[in-house]
Formats: sequence, structure tokens, C-alpha cells
Amino acid sequence: MAGIYLHIPFCRKLCYYCDFYHVISHDDNSLFLSALRKEADLRSDYLAGYSVSTIYLGGGTPSVFSPKEIGSLLDHLRQRFFVEKENEITIELNPDDVTQDYVKELADTGVNRVSLGIQSWRDEDLKMMNRRHSAAQAHDSLMRLSEAGFKNISVDLIYGIPGMGTTEWASGLDKTLAFDIQHLSAYHLTIEPGTVFNRMKEKGTLVEIDEDESTAEFNILLEKTSQAGFINYEISNFGKPGYFSIHNTNYWKQVPYLGLGPSAHSFNGYSRQWNIRDIKKYIKSTNSGIPSFEREELDIKTKFNEYVMTSLRTMWGIDLEYIEKIFEKEGYDYIVNLSGKFIDYGLMKQDNKNLILTNQGKMISDNIISEFIMPPS
Repeated sequence: MAGIYLHIPFCRKLCYYCDFYHVISHDDNSLFLSALRKEADLRSDYLAGYSVSTIYLGGGTPSVFSPKEIGSLLDHLRQRFFVEKENEITIELNPDDVTQDYVKELADTGVNRVSLGIQSWRDEDLKMMNRRHSAAQAHDSLMRLSEAGFKNISVDLIYGIPGMGTTEWASGLDKTLAFDIQHLSAYHLTIEPGTVFNRMKEKGTLVEIDEDESTAEFNILLEKTSQAGFINYEISNFGKPGYFSIHNTNYWKQVPYLGLGPSAHSFNGYSRQWNIRDIKKYIKSTNSGIPSFEREELDIKTKFNEYVMTSLRTMWGIDLEYIEKIFEKEGYDYIVNLSGKFIDYGLMKQDNKNLILTNQGKMISDNIISEFIMPPS
């Protein structure tokens, strides 16, 4: 199986925390949609031999496209690739785009999973982050999605927001979990270089929360999701049984995927490539018949490090039998020798042949993962 990711870079408004490639949207999407279809044609052999089980429309804000445009794009992919009948097709939506007419028409396109970017239930947080919806619109959008018959709804939330605090974070989780949703993605606010928030931090107008508060909010997240029947299958992702994101899980399990659109990444098991991060150049090069991208061949150490980085974030952890089979004795010994101290500290545990981070370990996962990265020769 394989997946297809489409990067829709258009946004009507710039979120102050976002460092994904994006451009301000306009009314005419025809040139970009034409380029996406053209790229699908040019790269239709990238997934040769694989059937496509997942399609993910991310951004940016894919809901700047009309359901008619989304349906036409999905139909084109079905013509170029073998898309399985039992598939997962996800679209990211902004709450203020979720009108009754929109979701009714969207349900007819084949989209069967929705990721709704609520981020916070506090209007003051939304205003600070420069989001373009309100808490009331978030509430209404969830109601409309359920009424339209969507049975696989995911919500995105952000914690670690300055000024929010543990009480309000807990309240926001309660509001979210009171709805009939099947999945939750919760990310700690990270201030990335080049963002508006980073400039505010440098000026001293935005101060990050301290480690104790971060830990408290993460523990609240673990407690409330567990009580609501969600499984923490990846550090930032929680799903009810049978509702894990198949597309994202395949990323973590290193299943091949094709990325379409500016800045989109692709992976075939042997190499990675990423498209040019410029929509005008992307459209021009794609329409000329020569998509512009960079490529990296993956050597054995890079494959090892990528496996460690992705697997340690999940509930399945590092599979020692897989390590021994693929990376042989050197990789196996390297992992086992390093893991001992983390097990002793209570940051990691061994479950049969798998090494998994504990809840305490998840809080400092980046530090732990960095220690497992095998240095170049």
C-alpha cells in the first residue's frame, strides 16, 4: 500500500505560529489545480506496483477549494493511480469554512475523514494566534460535520499557549471530547524560526510557558483522553480503537508515499525528494513537463536514524527484531546498549521485543531520540 499527500499552500490569513509553506489565497485556483493534475500525470509511475490506500489534503488550508474542485482533483487521482475501494481520504478544514452547504457537498466527493483545526476554545488565544475563526464557529462546525454524516472526525488543538493555563486547557479538552469525535491531535506550541511568534519572542512580547506547566498540561491531556477511550498511539495523536490516522501511521511505519504540490515530500523506501518551495516556480516547472525537486538517496545509517526517529514517537516503539533483520548486529547492539540507562531512569520500557517510551519519556522525547541517532562515520 502507499499514500498520496497534496499540499494546498493557500491561506486566507497567516497564523502567527505556522512555518509551513503557504501563500495568501485568491479566488482563481485554476492554474494551481491544473499544475497539481499535471504533476500527478508526470509522476504516476512513482508508486508503480503499489495500490493507494490513503489520500491526504493538507496545507495551508485545503478548504479554500470548493467541494467541486476537490471532487475533480480526487477523480483525477483515481484515474492515474489504483486507489483502493476501502480507503482513507482526509481533508484539513478551517472551522469558518464549514457551512452546511459545504460539508453536504464535500461528503459526495469521497472524502471520508476530516481534520478540523480548532486549536483553542478561547477566543483570546485564537486572536493572539491570528486564527480567523471563533470558538462559536468551532462549535457549529463540529455539529455540522456530524449532521452531514461524517463518522471519522479529528480535531487539532494546541497547548502550551502563553496565558492559557492548566484550568483553561482542561476545560478546552472537556469541550472537545464532549463531541462525537474519533481522533484528536494535540501539539505543544513550538516557536519556529521565521514565524511572527518568533519575532515577538525576540522582542520580549511573547514569553513561552515554563517546563512545569508544559508537563502539567501534557499530563492532563493523557488523563482526559484515556478517560474518554482514546489511545495515545503517537506522542501528539490520540484515537479511538479503529480510528488511528492510517495515512500518518504509514508515515511512521515508512510506507511509500507521493507528495504533490509545492514543498511536498515523497518517499519510496530508497530515497526522499521534495518539491520546490515556491508556487509560481512550481506551476511553471510542472507545466513545462519537468517538475522541480531535490532528491536524497538514503544510505543505511539514514534509514536507521529515520526509523528510530519515527518509531520512538509511537506506541509500537522500536521493533528489535526488525532492527536486527534490517540493520543487523551493529544496529541491534547500538540500540540495546543505549536503551539500558533510559529503562533504568523510567523513561523507556521493553515490551517483549519492542522498546517504548513511557509517559515520562514522552515529555522529553526529542532529547531521548537525539541520543539514539547514529552519528556519521
